Amino acid sequence: MAENLVTIGEYRCGHGQPLLFILGPCVMESESLVLGIAERLADLRDRYGYQIVFKSSFDKANRTSVDSYRGPGLDDGLRMLDLVRQKTGLPTTTDIHEAAQAQPCAEVCSILQIPAFLARQTDLIVAAADAAVARNICVNVKKPQFVAPEDTVHAVSKCRARGLHSILLSERGSTFGYGRLVNDFRCVPIMQSFGVPVVYDATHSVQLPGGATTGGQRHMVPTLSRAAVAAGCDAVFLETHPTPDSARSDGPNMVILDQLERLLQQLSVLREAILSFQ
Repeated sequence: MAENLVTIGEYRCGHGQPLLFILGPCVMESESLVLGIAERLADLRDRYGYQIVFKSSFDKANRTSVDSYRGPGLDDGLRMLDLVRQKTGLPTTTDIHEAAQAQPCAEVCSILQIPAFLARQTDLIVAAADAAVARNICVNVKKPQFVAPEDTVHAVSKCRARGLHSILLSERGSTFGYGRLVNDFRCVPIMQSFGVPVVYDATHSVQLPGGATTGGQRHMVPTLSRAAVAAGCDAVFLETHPTPDSARSDGPNMVILDQLERLLQQLSVLREAILSFQ
């Protein structure tokens, strides 16, 4: 396997390293919610030594319904992410949807995330890569639901053409007919073969697309997460919320915050067991 280590602040993600966890609520609903979740995650980091990056979106630009809540917007969103960074010390990440968002987000975030539906947009990837190079940070490209894992090499090549080598690729399920996503865990070693760490996005993989709002199977997150770690993924992405059934976006697939600790423990033990045989 090609060397695939990426440094994110004090964290190291990739072959032979502990899992990186990318955690947080789907969308920023309020400052109090964002900070409350971030403080809980920082406590898990402090007690267990987990590598945790805080994630939340300032704009859910691909909501199904025009009436759905999208988020606080770029300025307020970056202000909240900066508060998380200052108050907890957690690195942060968020989605960007337009090339113009790359530079301001890079001033606050340690990872710029390219949404799956936009991962073929060359101008967006180039802008993210340029901003990441300038700030010495990372870009995480999510594999589109409609793209084979072999073809994600093109997104990696676009980043490297701009001088960026701190790149993550995420598996988040593939479209299987209507209203269903499936995971082909061959994605993990295939995408790692490009010399990048691979993230498993557990909560978006259990989405049930379709209808006025997207559904989900929250109860399947632990099963699929364990399978992905067993397959050798380097990081796990999990959205979480204190009361996901009342969340304003992606509630059906988010992990209940009070149940997160046990799941992270399971995944970390499994990762340690796998590394002990490498």
